[in-house]
Amino acid sequence: MEKLHPKVGVRMWARSAQRVSEIAAQGFSHATTDFDLVVGDADLIILAVPVGAMPDLAKRLIAAGVGGEQFVTDVGSVKVLPHETVGAPLKAAGIRFLGSHPMAGSDQSGFSAASPDLFEGAPCILTNDGGLPDDDVNRLVAFWSGLGARAAVMTGDEHDHLVARISHVPHVMAAICALVALENEEDGHFAGGGLRDTSRVAGGDPAMWREILSENKAAVAGPLRQGAELMQRLADLIEGGKEEALEAVLEEAQVRRRRLDNDL
Repeated sequence: MEKLHPKVGVRMWARSAQRVSEIAAQGFSHATTDFDLVVGDADLIILAVPVGAMPDLAKRLIAAGVGGEQFVTDVGSVKVLPHETVGAPLKAAGIRFLGSHPMAGSDQSGFSAASPDLFEGAPCILTNDGGLPDDDVNRLVAFWSGLGARAAVMTGDEHDHLVARISHVPHVMAAICALVALENEEDGHFAGGGLRDTSRVAGGDPAMWREILSENKAAVAGPLRQGAELMQRLADLIEGGKEEALEAVLEEAQVRRRRLDNDL
């Protein structure tokens, strides 16, 4: 943020004094445990915490007197739940809230994994279930675009069903890949790039992903069962020696994957 917009002031709040010290040790001095100090005159407040921790912060924002021209967004991986537990009480208190989900990052976490170019070229989905006017939506679009992201707007429900297929289910598939392929962990010494590419995101924080999958269970369960059915079908084709049908499935997968490269 400071690299792309050097005239914009950035302050960071953390619940833990130890975390603040760790952040300061990495060269970012504007971190504090003083919640009211951080949100007091901020133009934009970003809730970058687990979705389950957001309702408590919504109460604190209301108690701190946030309002007027101030704006609140979040960067959670689901959107229906934050609109219900954060957006609704903030709206009742006269505080503007829009959901954000920048589709960027890696299996690494924490301040040390931060990158000034993280959002360059990345999609960022905005959700306006609170029905804010276009001027407010465009204001947040401009913020994310200023960081290099490609913003799109949809409902929270549309978002949750979309990311179930393109993000949450792929994480589960990566976990399955790691569990099956590395049943004997020493076999990993012989693995090439394919296994590393396919299983990479399984290295992410299990507690965070447990929360994400639980919060989006209504949208994730169906595609997961679809994947299980497809794996069963592939197993049947392989066992049955139906090579042409097997190749047809693999060709369709190839076509879709290559389209993904063309879209990047």
